Amino acid sequence: THCGWNTTLEAICAGVPMVTWPLFSDQFMNESLVVQVLKVGVKVGVEIPITWGKEGEVGVQVRKEDVQRAIVKLMDETSESEEKRKKVRELAKMAKRAVEKGGSSHSNVTLLIQDIMQKIKRDM
Repeated sequence: THCGWNTTLEAICAGVPMVTWPLFSDQFMNESLVVQVLKVGVKVGVEIPITWGKEGEVGVQVRKEDVQRAIVKLMDETSESEEKRKKVRELAKMAKRAVEKGGSSHSNVTLLIQDIMQKIKRDM
């Protein structure tokens, strides 16, 4: 994943561990969340943000060996890799509960809709 916020959430909600390859902007912060905080991903090794439109000027940042290493590290049979897979499955269950009726996301969206509807009625 390039670690865009939507992609990061989609992977977590699907219970999929990630190999991270951020390009610029908030993607490096999202990578830190995935790899260091949540511990559900492995860095491919990109360290320098790329300015949009200047990708060709930067040169190669990641070699095929870096990609292979990250994939093997994520998919091998070690306890560390299994822990990442287990953790992301747990996070996926939590995300699902949050959007179910009575869950925190469901409740907050419901409150937002109710608030908007009340403001519309008041302004009519």
